[in-house]
Amino acid sequence: MSIKVMGIAAGRKNSNSEILLKEALMYCEEAGAEVTMINLKDYKILDCTGCTFCTKGMSQGKNAGCVLDDKDDKKKIMDVMLAQDAVIYSVPTYDLMPASTYLTFAHRSLSYETAFLETIGAIEHKDRVAGLIAVGGSTRSWQSMALEGLQATMFTTDMKVVDMLLATRVPGKAQCLLDDDLIARARKLGENIMTAVQTPVAERKWLGEEDMGWCPNCHSNALVLGEKQWDGLHYPIECQVCGAGGILDKTEDGKWKFVIQKDGLLKDRTTVEGRAKHLEEIAQTQGGFYANVDNRKIVQERLKKYEEKQFQTI
Repeated sequence: MSIKVMGIAAGRKNSNSEILLKEALMYCEEAGAEVTMINLKDYKILDCTGCTFCTKGMSQGKNAGCVLDDKDDKKKIMDVMLAQDAVIYSVPTYDLMPASTYLTFAHRSLSYETAFLETIGAIEHKDRVAGLIAVGGSTRSWQSMALEGLQATMFTTDMKVVDMLLATRVPGKAQCLLDDDLIARARKLGENIMTAVQTPVAERKWLGEEDMGWCPNCHSNALVLGEKQWDGLHYPIECQVCGAGGILDKTEDGKWKFVIQKDGLLKDRTTVEGRAKHLEEIAQTQGGFYANVDNRKIVQERLKKYEEKQFQTI
């Protein structure tokens, strides 16, 4: 059975995001993979309405699906995407974070939460790997949440990120073609994807730059001060992306590093077990709210004040 690799772009046609993605995919194709590629700009993807229909179902242990799936192309794409062995995403950065075209698509994925769907037997488990490419016109200071924003959308559909590429200072259309090293790095990402797919699942690991990012678990570059979580767990410092917890430690050469503590991966969002902890939180917070008739009556009564209040609009 051939290896299936999909590329998902969200930028201008035949410009930097697509070019770097195609370079990575061409390696995969040359290595024998069956390659599919789409650009999200060619599809109709509606915004998540925030209706909580999918999470209400989760609270009850049911696969409710998404109320919008028969109204746009999201499900059509997901049916193909979730059948892949690997997916490479390539997304432009216009202001610090991934472009809205991609985020609109990604924020509709909660109804496809694979850990939940596998738990209730709605789908079979499938191991997938991912490569991430973020592209922007400036240095990392103006793409500071680009890769991290992409990483944060990988957990829901159980994509193990094995490599990431931040393409900087390519604002012009197809400008990346002037940078041979950047093109070669995109091709290397494709090679790393094929290496990961052909590695036994238990042995798959990070294949990008070894010292990339603060977090040794997911290689993100974003740390935050920890705070007490819903079940009382607390870490002094947390990885903003994967949720790893630990401390900052000063090395002998005077530099700082993030050290994950012994129980620091209890809620690691890159694992099915870690995400299952969040499903427990959904069941308690949202499920508890809907199960408490008295609280819902109080909310409905107090809501009238805000429903009746109207301000001038434009």
